[in-house]
Amino acid sequence: MSSSDPERKALALHYDAEAAITDEHAPRVVAQGAGWVAERILALARQHGIPVSEDRDLVALLSTCDVDDEIPPELFSVVAEVLAWLHACDCERSARHG
Repeated sequence: MSSSDPERKALALHYDAEAAITDEHAPRVVAQGAGWVAERILALARQHGIPVSEDRDLVALLSTCDVDDEIPPELFSVVAEVLAWLHACDCERSARHG
């Protein structure tokens, strides 16, 4: 069995841009954990082709949220930067597989 870093933390966000236009929903924390749970979150993301952004400071801030919580308004701008990065990754991937 492989060992995991017990200090490693990860979380997953969900954001439906189309629903946000009409319902004003913010991104939501859908998973979070430390140690082996963090490793599993990251493995599932990679397995499903979801880009992974590593930002310990942002994870620490978002870890104050419970699963299914919307992110707090004071983190909107930094999470928007991550969403923009993800959009760029999607565009790049689409261009390659075109």
